[in-house]
Amino acid sequence: MSPVEELRARVKDSNRPCALTGAGVSAESGIATFRGAGGLWRNFKPEDLATPEAFARDPKLVWEWYDWRRGLIAKAQANPGHWFLAKLEIEKPEFWLITQNVDGLHQKAVSRRVLELHGNIWRLRCTSCPKFFQDERVPLPLPPRCPSCGGLLRPGVVWFGESLPEGTLTRSRELAQKADLFIKGKSGEVLAGLL
Repeated sequence: MSPVEELRARVKDSNRPCALTGAGVSAESGIATFRGAGGLWRNFKPEDLATPEAFARDPKLVWEWYDWRRGLIAKAQANPGHWFLAKLEIEKPEFWLITQNVDGLHQKAVSRRVLELHGNIWRLRCTSCPKFFQDERVPLPLPPRCPSCGGLLRPGVVWFGESLPEGTLTRSRELAQKADLFIKGKSGEVLAGLL
């Protein structure tokens, strides 16, 4: 039995599978990763664009970069790896997907049981009041303002120096511990091979 056939059999036999994805699963959709060859952090410094301090210093610059990324992501489509995980969710009622990605491509593939460890680039968070907003406009008026209080909005992602959302992290740990199969998705191509 080949490794792919063996993994396919394990997926079929599982009742509570759980998957963890990172940048590799979206790379095949044309989304640049942050590290490695061609990674975004080779051309940009995270401390200039992805920290609370950078945002406080120059929110317009930070938003220009995030708006550029949103424009790239808006053109991307879910790939076979995303679709495999969405299919798995349909077939396995206790399946959960944990992702480090902020691009929303799992949701484009109609996955619904998704825990986003690093947030979502399409959600905006007010810096003055506790409100969040879903906003998929590209481009955004920069810098975007809260429609409720007029405060400055920031991307709904976790920046360097910030903690992961405690509730999401706790739930992810619980699901991973209860899983009878844990899939660590490195690339959409590998996951698509399981279809």
